[in-house]
Amino acid sequence: MRVVVVGAGVAGLALAHALIKHGHEPEVYEAAPELRATGGAVGLWPGTVAILHELGLRPGGVRLTHMASWTVRGWKQAAIDLAHAERRYGFPSVHVERRELVECLAEGIPVTFGARVSEVDPARAEVRFAGGGSARGDVLVGADGRNSVVRQALWGADPARYVGWATWQGFITWPTQPKVLMVVGEQGSLGLTPAGPERQLWWFDVRTGPGRPLWEDEPDPVGRLKELFGDWGGVAAKVLERIEEAEFFPHLYHPVRKVWGAGPATLAGDAAHTMPPTMAQGANQAIEDAWALSRAVGGDLRAYERQRARVVARSARMSATGRTDKPTPVAGLVPGGAMTRLYTWWLRRASGYLLTPR
Repeated sequence: MRVVVVGAGVAGLALAHALIKHGHEPEVYEAAPELRATGGAVGLWPGTVAILHELGLRPGGVRLTHMASWTVRGWKQAAIDLAHAERRYGFPSVHVERRELVECLAEGIPVTFGARVSEVDPARAEVRFAGGGSARGDVLVGADGRNSVVRQALWGADPARYVGWATWQGFITWPTQPKVLMVVGEQGSLGLTPAGPERQLWWFDVRTGPGRPLWEDEPDPVGRLKELFGDWGGVAAKVLERIEEAEFFPHLYHPVRKVWGAGPATLAGDAAHTMPPTMAQGANQAIEDAWALSRAVGGDLRAYERQRARVVARSARMSATGRTDKPTPVAGLVPGGAMTRLYTWWLRRASGYLLTPR
């Protein structure tokens, strides 16, 4: 079938690969003049890595073996052995720069760039472009992100709302080790994850809202972060010494709908389920969408939406709570082995691929 895919991000490019694997003909249109490969880095969990391997894709990245979370006062909140999930599911957890992931997904996929959609006719699976011309398929997929024009045609106004947190992030030079480290306190949290040789992604999740003015128009984010977290000491002090610039990401969320599309039109990725980055699920759920949707093309698209909504809603709700950004020392009372087993179980609940018998 001919499938018009609007958006050449993680969801759209992964979908194109999956559609080709199933014998369909994707046409990918992107509003930007070139591949959007900027951004930080993303964690890919075992189910997602398995899907990419199934599609013949190897995006690289750093294999992760452990995650640990501490309060700023030195209380251990969680210690998780990610190798346990790797043994259970047969694939590792990895952390990869978004640029590297997008470039891997784009390989071999023809994309029409500079194709900004001005009109959408969901019933006809057709889009018209601002510069003239149109595209029509048997199926139309809006994979065009949080500000999706396809979703606007299907749903109307953007349903996403801020949830009281924002992320500032960037890269620093730091010894590489296969571990995710988090430190949490009243101001928010600090995270460190390896993204390559001697390269780490750092992030600060910051409470926002009344009395907490750090926001996207902050003229000196690095200075502001030093004001907020400068008294933490330890690893936070070492990170703050090294950062030179910071990229801003607001935490946005909307309840995941059971029905995303209508007729031959549907959605995938952030267009369907915007969520905060706190559980590192955005890219994973986008790739899971691509895998599931490629199997549904030519069949019941509403069934695809219902199936995915059940799984995605769990991750979206948990991400919106900001639970991992808050100090909860009582969590440290749970033995490491039990926490590892619980997290391994949750990874399966967050993956439609792992939940599907094979």
